[in-house]
Amino acid sequence: MVSRGHVYRLVDLASLIVKVRGEPVGAATYRFDDNGGCELMSLNTTKPGVGVGTRLLMAVEDEARAAGCQSVWLITSNDNVEALRFYQRRGYRIKAVYPGAIDEARKIKPAIPVIGNHGIEIHDEIELAKEVGVR
Repeated sequence: MVSRGHVYRLVDLASLIVKVRGEPVGAATYRFDDNGGCELMSLNTTKPGVGVGTRLLMAVEDEARAAGCQSVWLITSNDNVEALRFYQRRGYRIKAVYPGAIDEARKIKPAIPVIGNHGIEIHDEIELAKEVGVR
């Protein structure tokens, strides 16, 4: 995975897994940054629309608070309109747009597709963040 020009291996990150009847139905990976934040690296579910993603996101926010983080932030691509909807409905706000960042990431990881969701060309990274405060 490439995020903001850095390469990460998901197996090296902290993770949370949701299981139903012993079967994994969702996972989130995250890391604590050097600026008092927590970067959500991935959030996936095999059961969309039933709250698994929301529960995972809330659990990552809880982990961030427990670690003393002030915010949770993430990067998504300009074609990922579903993610933009999902996160904004849960209080995340667009903090920055990095034009051409995915074009640059493609030089590191050529497997990143040029055309993404809904036939949208993938070029830019969008950063979203939510202040979670410390309990």
